[in-house]
Amino acid sequence: MKIVYSERCLEFAEPGHPESPERVCRAAEYLRGRYEFVEPEPASEEDLLLVHTPKLVASVKSLSFFDYDSPAYPGIYDYARLAAGGALRASEVRGFSLMRPPGHHAGRDFLGGFCYFNNIAVAVRRSGRKTLILDIDGHHGNGTEDIFLGDPQVVYVSLHRAPLYPGTGLSSVGNCLNFPLPARCGDAIYLGTLDDALHEALSRDFRPEQVALSVGLDGYREDPLASLGLSTEAYREIGKRIGSLGRPVFAVLEGGYVPEALGPNIEALIQGLERR
Repeated sequence: MKIVYSERCLEFAEPGHPESPERVCRAAEYLRGRYEFVEPEPASEEDLLLVHTPKLVASVKSLSFFDYDSPAYPGIYDYARLAAGGALRASEVRGFSLMRPPGHHAGRDFLGGFCYFNNIAVAVRRSGRKTLILDIDGHHGNGTEDIFLGDPQVVYVSLHRAPLYPGTGLSSVGNCLNFPLPARCGDAIYLGTLDDALHEALSRDFRPEQVALSVGLDGYREDPLASLGLSTEAYREIGKRIGSLGRPVFAVLEGGYVPEALGPNIEALIQGLERR
């Protein structure tokens, strides 16, 4: 699996903010030499408008928004377009987009939770393919659900910790299947729930042409924000389950706030996908 990455995503930061350049930089250093790296191009405004309202896009462009967790960094419009472009490139090469800022908390007309544009949603909508989106971030992807609720081309599945930010995803609705889990539930409960989730998603007479992974690694046992008590081996097992579906897969980074663990956990997931 190729790694989609640009060092430009390291250029914005706020002291003490958990969504830091260090986490992605250290992951890139770990993965370089193990996998082929490819550069993304920024998503166009037309790409963004496939999933977001003109008002939201304009507010990010002009920095005329306020969200406590999502600072109005100078140039964030261009950095966020590049992250969305990373997801687009990952969908083209069946790769892993190792870019920031993340995206799954950005909805049609709102941003939040460190997210400005919904990277994976842009890539899925642009592909035009029937897609199973699997979100393994420790937080519910409220933005992805907002964008795809009722879309017959998509089934969205989220395994996440509850109660926790953003307070959504407590039950399933329509094509959005939500599986809230207790804090630090551990590998066995998580993987059993994932098996149930995939069975339910694929028993709906839904035949996806691809799988898109929102890879939040904040479920890791040492993560300070959203731990579900998962080991590195759990990410390998998650990958094996997705790989066994026999569909093309691409992946996009979301959360994960233990910088030294991010690279090894990504590698374990990829090894599972490739059944190594």
